[in-house]
Amino acid sequence: MYKQNLHTHCTYCDGKDMPEEMILTAIDKGFDSIGFSSHSYMHWNGHGLKPQYEKDYLTEIRSLAKKYRGQIDVFCGLEFDMYSEVDIDEYDYVIGSVHYMDFDGEMCGFDRDVRAVRDYIKDYFDGDGMAFCRDYYDLVSQLPDYGDFDILGHFDLCVKLNQKIHFVDEGSPEYLSYAFEAIDSLRGYIPFFELNTGCISRGYRSVPYPIPRILKEFKRQGFGVCITSDCHDSAYLDCNFAEARELLLSCGFKEHYVLTNDGFVPDKL
Repeated sequence: MYKQNLHTHCTYCDGKDMPEEMILTAIDKGFDSIGFSSHSYMHWNGHGLKPQYEKDYLTEIRSLAKKYRGQIDVFCGLEFDMYSEVDIDEYDYVIGSVHYMDFDGEMCGFDRDVRAVRDYIKDYFDGDGMAFCRDYYDLVSQLPDYGDFDILGHFDLCVKLNQKIHFVDEGSPEYLSYAFEAIDSLRGYIPFFELNTGCISRGYRSVPYPIPRILKEFKRQGFGVCITSDCHDSAYLDCNFAEARELLLSCGFKEHYVLTNDGFVPDKL
């Protein structure tokens, strides 16, 4: 199977390692290619790619792509966060994600630790985890209004900590209805979604996400899938990729999609 990770964070945002360190790790792990996807800039948080460093980011990644040509393909992408106001035209690919909710102009992040997420649901949703998930999926369905994206990032991010907090039943008809409605609304706008293993490397879940019921719905609606590790530490660049492959096969997928110099192409699982 072609080995690639397109969801990779380095020191230009909240990643641990410098770009070249991650490339060398990818080569050592037998990767065919790697794509960098720094978080887009938002003025209310300090984790994104700051405007004054955007040119440096593009220049360095493209310089490294030339340096390691013949050993590994290197792509320069961006993880665009909904509500960002940045230009995405310069990038090889763009991941579209939702990490924040807007409460009357207050931008509140929910991709946090267990205590913060528990408090978030209590403070903004009166402890109703299902209401939180409903509003999250409503926001995800609006992503196409913010740009043309290649990959849908961690679709069910709202339940990343559900194994620890248990605030919603992920198999309930109500929960799945919100998720499925969002998938339906995105069909024809974002061609690929990611099977994300980053939650495992950070100890939040024991399996990748989305869950199998949602994976099957993505397949039913004709989306392509990319396997990613949402990597912030090069040690976990290929975290649980073998398990991700087996999960996709069990849900009926025969191929995953990889980015090449000729664009996205299918590769047999």
